[in-house]
Amino acid sequence: MARSRVPILIMGVVLWCCLTTPAKAEYMKYKDPKQPIPVRIQDLLDRMTLEEKIGQMVQIDREVASAEVMKEYFIGSVLSGGGSVPAPQASAETWINMVNDFQRGSLSTRLGIPMIYGIDSVHGNNNVYKATIFPHNIGLVKKIGAATALETRATGIPYAFAPCIAVCRDPRWGRCYESYSEDPQIVQDMTDIIPGLQGDIPTDSPKGVPFVAGKNNVVACSKHYVGDGGTIKGIDENNTVIDWQGLLSIHMPAYYTSIMKGVSTVMISYSSWNEIKMHTNRELITGFLKNTLGFKGFVISDWEGLDRITYPPHANYSYSIQAGIHAGIDMVMVPYNYKEFIDGLTFHVKNNVIPMSRIDDAVRRILRVKFVMGLFENPLADNSLVDQLGSQEHRELAREAVRKSLVLLKNGQSLNQPLLPLPKKTSKILVAGSHADNLGYQCGGWTMEWQGFNGNNRTIGTTILAAIKNTVDPSTNVVYKENPNAEFVKSNNFSYAIVVVGEHPYAETDGDSMNLTIADPGPTTIRNVCGAMKCVVIIISGRPVVIEPYLASIDALVAAWLPGTEGQGVADVVFGDYGFTGKLPRTWFKTVDQLPMNVGDPHYDPLYPFGFGITTEPTTRQSDDNPFLSISSYFN
Repeated sequence: MARSRVPILIMGVVLWCCLTTPAKAEYMKYKDPKQPIPVRIQDLLDRMTLEEKIGQMVQIDREVASAEVMKEYFIGSVLSGGGSVPAPQASAETWINMVNDFQRGSLSTRLGIPMIYGIDSVHGNNNVYKATIFPHNIGLVKKIGAATALETRATGIPYAFAPCIAVCRDPRWGRCYESYSEDPQIVQDMTDIIPGLQGDIPTDSPKGVPFVAGKNNVVACSKHYVGDGGTIKGIDENNTVIDWQGLLSIHMPAYYTSIMKGVSTVMISYSSWNEIKMHTNRELITGFLKNTLGFKGFVISDWEGLDRITYPPHANYSYSIQAGIHAGIDMVMVPYNYKEFIDGLTFHVKNNVIPMSRIDDAVRRILRVKFVMGLFENPLADNSLVDQLGSQEHRELAREAVRKSLVLLKNGQSLNQPLLPLPKKTSKILVAGSHADNLGYQCGGWTMEWQGFNGNNRTIGTTILAAIKNTVDPSTNVVYKENPNAEFVKSNNFSYAIVVVGEHPYAETDGDSMNLTIADPGPTTIRNVCGAMKCVVIIISGRPVVIEPYLASIDALVAAWLPGTEGQGVADVVFGDYGFTGKLPRTWFKTVDQLPMNVGDPHYDPLYPFGFGITTEPTTRQSDDNPFLSISSYFN
């Protein structure tokens, strides 16, 4: 009995050693950054189940996201919709902690595929408290793109839904301020924001392949493909009626250029082209964008874009899933109803309605972007960039952008007697208007909330009133009255007045306007003030508005667009520290009855033509008695 125990004991020791010696970890090519990206993509794709693949195609809003949801459904992306924030006045660290919490859920899955978090950083990281809010879609775009990338990364977010490269052909459209111009060449030039956001693409980079330089950059998104700025009467999400050549020559050029600059993603438009919903347009998404232009990044839907394929929205969601995915959409911004989408797409694949090859194409593109941007190597954000949020350097850049974007439309009742620049030293000046002391109004839509905000307590910045007070001589008495009556104006012996009026903030369909009027009581303020004394009117708006009825009484007129948080840039130019240099990127109409009207049209008869802008030189004029400055000739 004792002898027989020896081999049993030896066998037991051997078995114990086998059980306790760790097995050699399987080498996974997709986890090896030394492997070529195509090899990593294929290795990972080969390991993925259908459930894991479909999860990658889903983008949900942070409101329904959690680490548990990310893990259970293999969610590929999370976003913040307009105003969707972790807490009021959330710090950069709070944002980072939230994003990392979702990311840890993704990393805990079987394959550990990181999610990508996206946000509408369309004029700075504009959902975030204390962020620098740049003017909506003006010049200096590469520098602004780089600053926006840093401020977005400062909150742990690596994906910006920008730029909007729509060509707005009718200012009645509520998204016109998101467009750079009515001129496709200008919009094409402004795609320089893409290397600002993503980094400069290497000269030997293959055409169509996405590029993101590193941790100081973000994934960019050219939107909304295609023709969103050309809808009938400027009605948002409506039908763009134009032939193929017109589509190619007006609305498509900026997409060619975006792809050449390595843009990583393209977002599809809600609108239709000749009655075909863009979210279902396989010819333009798969046939032209992917196959002809060679775009290798991923195509993403707009917010609930599949729902809006039908009217009413979500009326036949099974059909919408089939049509949208078949058309070539790779990632779907659900953003709440993700379980129904996952179940519906799974059903279509298992029943051979949507081929597995289409799913693999979508996931391959999503993974390509994630590998290119280094997300597998650096999935978690850190606090290294938190000081970039609202930094003084970025605010100075925004202030410069404001200065350069101002367009001087009128300067004096005659060219020989200009009113601007205004003297800093005088006895008493009047500042009036609903937009003079309202940070929300001067930032416009897509600021803190989807539709923007009213007042000065939602973020940090400088109102135009504060900027005026900062600029004038300490001895100058600045009187602010939002909507003074004529008697008040006449009885106070003001040297001159500055009236700041315009549009209230709006976004998308809520901004569609058939009359394009200045918001009340703006017209009354203009009449009461400018009818009684010398005045400069500063228009805060996302587009040209009706101004001709008041023009005769206005001594100087400035289009300030939506200047953002750095209102000091307005005062810099109005008081002559810098000259006016801006030109109109879109036609300023006389009446809305003329619309649509764009440069080159046969019926072109504008109040101020495309490219117009009076230029001035900086001046040392400090007081009333200095001579007027000279001004250059009009733009021709």
